[in-house]
Parts: sequence; C-alpha cells; structure tokens
Amino acid sequence: MTVKRAREAARQWMIEDASGVPGFRGAYSAGSTNWLPEEADLPTASDLDIMVVLSDRNAARTRHKFVYQDTLLEVSYLSDDQFESPDRILSDYHLAPSFRTAKMLVDASGHLTPLLAAVSRDYAERKWIRLRCTNAREKILRHLRSIHEQGTLQDQVIALLFAAGITAHVVLVAGLRNPTVRWRYVAVRELLADYGLLHFHETLLELLGSARISRERASRHLVTLTQVFDAARKVIQTPYPFASDISDCARPMAIDGSLEQLARGNHREAMFWIAVTHSRCQQILWHDAPGSLTQSFSESYHDLVADLGMPTFAEVRRRCVEIKRVLPKVCDVAESIMAAKRPPEGGRLA
Repeated sequence: MTVKRAREAARQWMIEDASGVPGFRGAYSAGSTNWLPEEADLPTASDLDIMVVLSDRNAARTRHKFVYQDTLLEVSYLSDDQFESPDRILSDYHLAPSFRTAKMLVDASGHLTPLLAAVSRDYAERKWIRLRCTNAREKILRHLRSIHEQGTLQDQVIALLFAAGITAHVVLVAGLRNPTVRWRYVAVRELLADYGLLHFHETLLELLGSARISRERASRHLVTLTQVFDAARKVIQTPYPFASDISDCARPMAIDGSLEQLARGNHREAMFWIAVTHSRCQQILWHDAPGSLTQSFSESYHDLVADLGMPTFAEVRRRCVEIKRVLPKVCDVAESIMAAKRPPEGGRLA
C-alpha cells in the first residue's frame, strides 16, 4: 500500500468516526510517513500517525492503534490550546516537526491551515531550532527526575531509556531531521556522519548502554521479547497510555521492525525499542499477571538490563549521573550542527 492510499483511508476514517467527536477541530497525519513521497510504499512495520485536534478535552480518547481499510492507524488526541499560536508550536520539539510536515486531513475550524503555513515558514530559523533543542533537553531532565528508588526496576529503566533516547532527538532537532521514535539511533548516526561527527554516535550509544552489545546478544533479546510480548498482549487489562503498542496490530512494528533493524546491521541501535517494549511488557505482567508469568519472564528481563548496564537501582542512578554529565556535550554538538549552516533537507538556518 502506498502512503497516498494510506492517507486516503485515514481521511475516510476521519469522516466516519473522528469528525463526530464533540469539539472536533480538525486532524492531520503526522510521524515518519510525512517524510516519505506519496507514491512510496508504506513500510510493513509502520503505522500512519493521525493527530485529532479537539476543543473539548473531556471528549479526548486514549491513543490507540487499529486497522482500517488494511491500514494500521495510530490515533492521538490533542487539545487545541496547543495550537493557539505558531510560536507555541515552533518551540515544541515533539509537535513542531510533525506539524511542519503535516498532511491536513480535515480542518473543520479553518485555523490549522494558516498555522501550518506559518510554522513551515519559520521552522528553520535558528531561534526556534534552539528553543526546540532546549525543550528536548528539559524533557530529558524531567525523565531523570521521575526515577525513584521506590519504583519497580522496569519503571526506572523505561524512564532512563527515554532520558537517554532523547539525547538523540536533541541532535536530530538541531539538524532539522525527523525525531523519529523507533529508528532514532539510525537517523542520528546518519546525521552525525553528514556533519563529520560520526564519533559522537558512540557516546549516544554508551548512554543507552548498547555500544558494546553484539548482534548475537541483540538477537537473543529479540527472541525473548517476542515471547514476553505475546504473553503480555494476552493478559493486559489495566488501562495504560501505551496499551496499543502491546497488541496484535502493533506486533509487526515491535517485533518485525526490530528484526528488520537487526537484518540491516543496526543491532546496537535496535536495542532502544527492544528494551522499551520489553520494559512495557514487564509493567503489564507486574500489574495484570503477577505470580507465575512474572516469574517466568523475569530472568530474561534481568539479562536484558544487565547487558545494558542497568540491572539495579544503583546502576540506574549512576547512568542518570552520566547522562547529566554528558548532556552539555550533546548540546554542544547540536550547536555545532546549527552553526554549520548547511541543513541537509534544504531548510534555511537564519
């Protein structure tokens, strides 16, 4: 299926479903597919991200994945106060890149289209790039502050994984690249190579804990992830913000997508999403299947976090300190990329 056909399916879903939600203001496609030509094939291990904008926060639903007309859609709901001005969007590192490349599906209120034009016009100005890098840096620090000894190991690890992972986003934002989720470490490696800074990729992988992991060990962790994923998706009952990521329709992204990265030689980079997904599965089992299931999968999880160098809270805390220590260097690299004044995507740095 082409990206164009997938968007047509998404637009049809908008007409049939989302447009009837109270306070519906509009919707647009977001995510990595926006960076692909319309006639490109939608990757098998990808979904089409849809952002639904609502004026009534109480009408918002939980982010969810589902198949519609043979297209895997992931729908998220945003409050229209996030779209009150171009400045607010331009300073948000997560919202601005997806909105700047948005394909408008429905603009019921008529205010999203002019916002899109303003954001696209000013997106590559250096002051906004720097503000988005700062926004990403602050998110790293929030993740680090959320880690407490009283939490479960899987809660500590997942917060640490995202704190480490957003360091890649700081660099991608500086280079006007898509701050993608699952492929972030591949994307940042390519960006750093373009700017003659490839050596810094090893630093980012060190913060993640996967710099020295072998393909054999990564493959083993993917095998055990497959087993725990299938167990978790069958028992999940507690509402989770990420519940749709551990579901039948999300399995190709979590498992097949990681397998694709390993096949391409990106085993170190693949460990981010393998570890995030395994940690989420552990959270599900902890809450919804205590006892025998939790026990049976705990050994494979401890093997995983041991390979990443975070098997205990003491090690997690040490990694937090290391991330804080290296964060100024991450920001320096981002500044170097901004100063180079040659954005690979053709945007201007002003």
